[in-house]
Amino acid sequence: MTEIDTSVPHSARIWNLWLGGKDNYPVDEAAGDAYTAVYPGIVTIARSSRAFLGRTIRYLVTEAGVRQFLDVGTGLPTVDNTHEVAQSLAPESKIVYVDNDPLVLAHARALLTSTPEGVTAYEDLSLYEPEKILEAASRTLDLSRPTALILSGILGHVTDYEQARGIVRGLLAGLPSGSYLSLNEGSRGTDPAYEQAQDAYNETGAVPYFLRPVDQITAYFEGLDLVEPGIVSVPLWHPEPAGEEPQPIGQHGGLGRKP
Repeated sequence: MTEIDTSVPHSARIWNLWLGGKDNYPVDEAAGDAYTAVYPGIVTIARSSRAFLGRTIRYLVTEAGVRQFLDVGTGLPTVDNTHEVAQSLAPESKIVYVDNDPLVLAHARALLTSTPEGVTAYEDLSLYEPEKILEAASRTLDLSRPTALILSGILGHVTDYEQARGIVRGLLAGLPSGSYLSLNEGSRGTDPAYEQAQDAYNETGAVPYFLRPVDQITAYFEGLDLVEPGIVSVPLWHPEPAGEEPQPIGQHGGLGRKP
């Protein structure tokens, strides 16, 4: 197994820190604290992204009847993981997580449990290998049946935008009609302070994450039928009825169905 490098900050561990998790190192805390000192709103973005993921999964289970989930670029286990949300509503749900970070791998095996009726599996594979991901997922999921592909805050790590689009196309190509894409990414055009903070972070030598214009995020859903209200700032996507009035942030996403 690859050694975990604790000498440089890591995006999954920093994200975990912002979500209130403990699976991080002093170097991650220093980087995360430096970021929040410049832009405190990053904690809201992290938690709003996680809440959006939960709402899309609840929609998929209760409204769309989906029972299979392929979560690529999982990140560290934290609160309201995909399998926890899905299996709390439909215990027979099957989830395959994909990541190739050794720290994620170490924690995934310990924490990603399952209901007796369902299945939770973990595959140690790269985002850049859609065919291998689909082949591995097919050992747990029946890919002739509708499956929800989840890409939550991962494509910003792909430097080349067309390559990122190709990854999405490659993964969706292996899923049948009636499958869904749940995707959210950091966006440009809503919050200049966030953009400035992220651009500065990308120049520190840490693994960069690129914010993209909303039209580029929308283009990931090419060929899919968007669930209302389409691609929006994540707090605006099916907000909780009893919650406060949602405010737009620099994180956009949506849910699309493969015809």
